[in-house]
Amino acid sequence: MATAAAAAAAAATAFSRGRRSPPRTRAAAVSPRAEVSGRRGGGPAVSRRNVLSTMLSTSTVLLLGPKQITLAETTGGAFREYIDTFDGYTFLYPKSWIQVRGAGADIFFRDPFVLDENMSVEISSPSSSKYTSVEDLGPPEKAAEKVLKQYLTEFMSTRLGVRRESNVLSASSKVADDGKLYYEVEVNIKSYASSNELAVMPQDRVQSLEWDRRYLSVLGVENKRLYELRLQTPEQVFMEEEEDLRRVMDSFRVIKTA
Repeated sequence: MATAAAAAAAAATAFSRGRRSPPRTRAAAVSPRAEVSGRRGGGPAVSRRNVLSTMLSTSTVLLLGPKQITLAETTGGAFREYIDTFDGYTFLYPKSWIQVRGAGADIFFRDPFVLDENMSVEISSPSSSKYTSVEDLGPPEKAAEKVLKQYLTEFMSTRLGVRRESNVLSASSKVADDGKLYYEVEVNIKSYASSNELAVMPQDRVQSLEWDRRYLSVLGVENKRLYELRLQTPEQVFMEEEEDLRRVMDSFRVIKTA
């Protein structure tokens, strides 16, 4: 009996060693920095940037619940196109910028190195707005006053010794290549604060500039809703990146939803 049991155990061990575990399946991760290889076997890989320079764009479609988001890289790879067919808008953004979730806006991107530089899209509530045109806001100058007032309300501070200076730099309208009317607004806001606001003597409560920012807004109407693309950047950075930021502004479009 012992010999038979030992033989059975040996046979079971041999069978176990001869089996292969089922192969594990792995989801493919698509990275925007991935390299595209145009080779078979040996040969150097072709970088994604070089591939993009030879085609109009490459796209990734993301399904997020009811939303369908398309991210497409433009020729040269300097920008990505963000297309939200669910809420109805599209724009270009610098490809180095990152998306921040939970920021309160419908979508929010920021520069990972210049933290004061960011962009977002705000949309009016579909249940409480019945816009037919951006002209419902009045002329561009009137709309600019509303935009500035909204910014100042959002940046209202409860700190002692804080003072804000603001002014509208420009307000204009344009008909884009989609045939729709858009307003473009630029404002500047400066914030001054004292590092010793509780000092007794006035000369010890001297205020100094803590930030100086440019705010650029593009306003459009579609689907009976008001859309606003917002760009925020320090004034010094704006002087260096004005061309790119204006390209982002020019790219903003509102689109019809299903």
